[in-house]
Amino acid sequence: MNKERIIEILKETKVLLEGHFLLTSGKHSAKYMQCAKLLQYPVYTEEIARHLANKFNNEKIDSVIAPAIGGIIFGYEVARQLGAKNLFAERVNGKMELRRGFEIPKGAKVLVAEDVVTTGGSVKEVIEAVEKQGGEVVGVVVVVDRSNGTVEFGTRFEAALTTEVVAYEANDCPLCKEGNSVPIKPGSRKL
Repeated sequence: MNKERIIEILKETKVLLEGHFLLTSGKHSAKYMQCAKLLQYPVYTEEIARHLANKFNNEKIDSVIAPAIGGIIFGYEVARQLGAKNLFAERVNGKMELRRGFEIPKGAKVLVAEDVVTTGGSVKEVIEAVEKQGGEVVGVVVVVDRSNGTVEFGTRFEAALTTEVVAYEANDCPLCKEGNSVPIKPGSRKL
């Protein structure tokens, strides 16, 4: 699967939004990658998940884990492609944790899956939760890496699409300075 095909799918599913957005990181941007729109289409989700899962076929992944809410469907499909167990982490008092009886056995090989990353904060919290349970994180897969490859997870990192979508600190946001708009928060972090 090449970059052109990924971009074709993202355009077809209208993932890229334009406006004034408040990102999960607290930064502002004129563009937002709403990967939930991709997940409306199982055939495209499967195609991208298969592409990324194939990169980990030789790792003998025990579980795939995703941060709630954005990564759950994508993580499920990656797990299905790998024949692995599927888990998700969710926020408890503002911090990602495993709930609902989910457990990671000590030494289990775990792949983290997410829809989109900018700073990677949610993924880093999930990695911490996996390691706290004694699991071994063997990699991270995402549909879109908005950091243009600058985000680091301390493990192998594979993105279907790596791109830079400019983001501004809130106090430096040119959109705010224009005074014509207020940023909207389309993400799921506060859920």
